[in-house]
Formats: sequence, structure tokens, C-alpha cells
Amino acid sequence: MRMYDLIMKKRKGEELTTEEINFFVDGFTKGEIPDYQASALLMAIFFNKMNKRETADLTNAMVESGDKIDLSNINGIKVDKHSTGGVGDKTSICLTPLVASLGIPVAKMSGRGLGHTGGTIDKLETFKGFSVELTEEEFMNNVNSINIAIMGQSGNLVPADKKLYALRDVTATVDNMSLIASSIMSKKLASGADAIVLDVKVGDGAFMKTPETAKELATEMVNIGNMLGRQTIGVISDMDQPLGYAIGNSLEVIEAIELLKGNGPKDLLELTLTLGSNMLLCAKKADTVEEARKLLLESIENGKGLEKLKEFVAAQGGDITPIDDYSKFPKAKYIEPVVAPRDGYITKIKAEAFGLIAMELGAGRATKESEIDLAVGIVLNKKRGEAVSKGDVLAYIHSNDISKIEKAKNSILEDIIIEDKYDLNIPLIYDIVR
Repeated sequence: MRMYDLIMKKRKGEELTTEEINFFVDGFTKGEIPDYQASALLMAIFFNKMNKRETADLTNAMVESGDKIDLSNINGIKVDKHSTGGVGDKTSICLTPLVASLGIPVAKMSGRGLGHTGGTIDKLETFKGFSVELTEEEFMNNVNSINIAIMGQSGNLVPADKKLYALRDVTATVDNMSLIASSIMSKKLASGADAIVLDVKVGDGAFMKTPETAKELATEMVNIGNMLGRQTIGVISDMDQPLGYAIGNSLEVIEAIELLKGNGPKDLLELTLTLGSNMLLCAKKADTVEEARKLLLESIENGKGLEKLKEFVAAQGGDITPIDDYSKFPKAKYIEPVVAPRDGYITKIKAEAFGLIAMELGAGRATKESEIDLAVGIVLNKKRGEAVSKGDVLAYIHSNDISKIEKAKNSILEDIIIEDKYDLNIPLIYDIVR
């Protein structure tokens, strides 16, 4: 088998066989296929696309390229949740303990954030002493004993994806549905879950900017999961404004705790219930969405979700006292209000821009080496569609560097659009793909 023949075949728009895809992924991962030939094949795939079977085969070949997590020693149906990423997306912090409190094993691999704001692990590290450096045995024991554990991703999980993504990034071949979907799903499948619920974001702060492309991606990923034997559901949710009010690590954790105390923002609660109810259906803990939502709401009302968060944080070495006393979380030195310059209605809060403002304040990483400031960020006081009067507080800047406040304030005033009327109807949940 020659790489030249695979490139020619895909250049003509023909299907690659399972064996040919395996040959490519295995050879490229081992360094036997040079970058220039891999780049040529990626460009041919970019233009001529892959069908469902080819995409599933590519994903499976990437899964097989490195370590796989074996969760068979964990009792029950293991359900994972993955978000394609957004601004203020702290859903995992409240969702995972809520689901675990209902007896569903949550064995989650998470990464650190790069860009906008921190990832789930960064947020959890606002609990002093919290560690994701678990051995596999500790990880399994925690899930079997308290139904929840989160650990950092293995260094050799899906090495083919790391190499392919780096190449796609410099050859203008990132934006292809099969390549995007296989990249995301390979990591989820290698992490060993029995079922996967995907939160596919759409809008200004998301990779997918339109509902049509978000649905295309969700459908592609659901097809991959189901073809490779994992029940997979895709929820398409709005990221045209930040989720909830808080953007920044400790600020987002407080908002997630507030949800578990029954005081969470409406959009965060609705998304948590939508994702959680589908996780319950996958785990066969409920027969209908309505029944699943009722169970989740009961777990908030009776405090079991909050107790599970405490149990989870303590089991991984974290200090749980801030859950009941927010003053023990990292706090910013300066909290500065940003006020409305005019009367009107908020018609747009530019999510991506807000993520970048928070990053500049120190809440996210510009590079892998950047240090995150867990205390800083932005807390919105108003959301899209709300009426405001001149002088109303639109948001609060939390900063440890006084020199960064004026620039952040000017950016926020540019990125919250106030107009005379609001007549849009943007849903929180666009669609659910099964």
C-alpha cells in the first residue's frame, strides 16, 4: 500500500477503505508518513469530504493510535458529557455532581483551558488542594464509591489526533466536518464512556456560527458514536451570549454552586436540565425526559446535588469550606462597575469578545505557559433582551491589575449593544440530535 495511491484516490473523490485509513493513521502517528503527504491527503479530504463510514473509520483509527481508558471495572452505565466550548460555560461543575447524586457513574476526563477562560480542571482548582492527578485505580475507586471522579487526560490518549490537528492548523484544513467530528469523538471514545451527551454550541462565542453548521457537526458526531457502539446524543445550544452571568474561574464556580442551591441563572439551569435529562435517559435511570427533569430538580431541591459536589471535591483533596462561605474563594482586589451610556434594550452581548476581555484580565491562557488568575473575570448584571436605563450597571469587572480596568471597561461598552428595541427570538436549545 502506498500513500501516493491514497492521495490520488481521495483527490478523485473516491472512498478510502478501512484498511487504507488505518494505514494512513498508523503510519503518520509512527512518523513513517511525512507531513507533506499527510497534508496532501487532508486537503483532498477537505475538498472531497468523507462519508459516514469513512468518518467512523478515521475516528476509530485515531482511538486505536494510543492508550484507551478501560472503565469496565466501574459498575453501571458510564455517561460522559462534552461541550464544544464557549464563554461562561461552567455546566460541568453543577451537572456532574447532580447526575452522580442520582446514582449514575460519572467518570470524566477533562483538560485545561486554552484561550477564552479556564477549562473544567482550572475551575475546580479554585478549591484549594483539589487534584486531578489520580492514578487509574484511585479514579475507578472514587467512581465506584461516590459515583464521580474527574481526572486529567492521559499523555498518550489519541496521539494521532494531536499530530493531525497540529498539521491541520497550519495547512488550512481545520474547517471540515469529518475532521472536526473525528477529532472530538476520538478523545471521548478513548475515554471509555458507554454513552456520550454532546453540547454543541452555536453563535458568536462558538466554533460553529450558524444553527445549520452546528446541526451538521452534531449529526456527524452522533453518527460516529452510534456507528462505533456508543449511544450518543447531541444538544445544540446557544452561545451568542455568555452562559449565565459569570465569566472567570472562581466566579463561575460560585454561580454553579448557586445553581445547586436552587438559585442559578435560568439559562444555566435549563441547559443543565436538558443535558442531564439526556444523560439519565442514556443511563436508563428514567424513561422520559419529563421524568428525568423531575429527578434532577428534586436533587437540587433536597440538596443531594450540593452534597455530592462537596463529597466529590473532598475526595480529590479539595477544601470544601468555600462552598458555604464564598469569601474563602480567590477574590479580586478591584471590582469596577460598567454602566449603560444610554436607555434602550440590550440586543447583543458579543460572547467571543467577552471571553477575550476575561482572558486579558488573566482568566484564560493566551499560551499553554500562561498562568491563570483564578479570581478575575466579569460578572454581567444584564442579559440580552433586558431593558436598561442610562447609568444602570451592565457588568462588574473583577481585576487584580488596576491598569487593565479601563481597557476592559471600554471593550465591554463596545461589546454590549444597546438599541431602541429588541425583537429577536434566539432560543437557548436549538435542537436535539439522536
